[in-house]
Amino acid sequence: MYVAVKGGEAAIQNAHRLLADRRRGDRGVPALRLDQIVEQLALGVDRVMAEGSLYDRELAALAIVQSRGDLIEAIFLVRAYRTTLPRFGYTRPVDTAAMQVERRVSATYKDLPGGQLLGPTFDYTHRLLDPELANGGEAEEPAQRDAQPERMSRVSEILAQEGLIEADGELPDDHVTGDITREPLEFPMERDIRLQALSRGDEGFLLALGYSTQRGYGRSHPFVGEVRIGEVELELDVPELPFAVPLGRIRVTECQMVNQFKGSAKAPPQFTRGYGLVFGQSERKAMAMSLCDRALRAREMGEDITAAAQDEEFVISHSDNVQATGFVEHLKLPHYVDFQAELDLVRRMRAEHDAREDAGVAETREAAE
Repeated sequence: MYVAVKGGEAAIQNAHRLLADRRRGDRGVPALRLDQIVEQLALGVDRVMAEGSLYDRELAALAIVQSRGDLIEAIFLVRAYRTTLPRFGYTRPVDTAAMQVERRVSATYKDLPGGQLLGPTFDYTHRLLDPELANGGEAEEPAQRDAQPERMSRVSEILAQEGLIEADGELPDDHVTGDITREPLEFPMERDIRLQALSRGDEGFLLALGYSTQRGYGRSHPFVGEVRIGEVELELDVPELPFAVPLGRIRVTECQMVNQFKGSAKAPPQFTRGYGLVFGQSERKAMAMSLCDRALRAREMGEDITAAAQDEEFVISHSDNVQATGFVEHLKLPHYVDFQAELDLVRRMRAEHDAREDAGVAETREAAE
């Protein structure tokens, strides 16, 4: 047994060395720098930060390099590192209406206060490979726009003026916001807990579920009230000070999805909301999150639960790509004892089956004779 253990340890060390060699690649090609990844693979960095629950561009870039570009492995690395960090407290709720907006579009109103800001987007590009990028082609400097007003009101506020959309609502004074990074998940969930889980859920999984609601698997007729990307300021209350302390600014993506609602015994016909907020520029994730958030409010709205996207336990339990990866990849680990037990069971079942077959054949022969 000792020899087998030592042999396994040496094999693992060799696998680590081989991984490091493959990660580095051709030595004739310059090694990637973290600043290159931060600046030129920004959307991949943003996804790692969002699903890793840690806003740090350089650490996300380091995780991408270490994982050889496997973003789920990079997310795993960032989450593991996050657990080693001290916790100083919670910031004040972020006011996204005061966001320094870089991109803001609405599918519900053409002309709205503050206007439509296209910002950096693939929406209007041709989906054709650009060979100029292979040669390090330089992009033109974008035109400068006028300074944004201090506060850019939301589309939901326009609808709220006529009472056509559900109110934001207020939490009870004694409500304590949960923290899924410190407390185990319990079902059913409050919406604040559910939104946290969705915010760091796997983008592809939420995208598929959001798509399913649009194809009829759940009650949904959504409109993008608005998507906005920009920087918000974080502030921390310090007990010794009579004012909040600014900590800095982070880039986020916010989406409010507007959905029809025929009303109920407690509420008149009106629009309802689905909400998404994630780190960085990730509007596809924020939109998918908002679609799933609205679908998961089915019970609250008195709607029938008929689809996977409306099932809270299904969605939340399977949306975490780190947990999903662990369950799937653990199948690579040794299961020798379990498999031998299964093998013995199948052999016995096979022997019993063959014995019955032989007995049946013998009975058929006797009857024929």
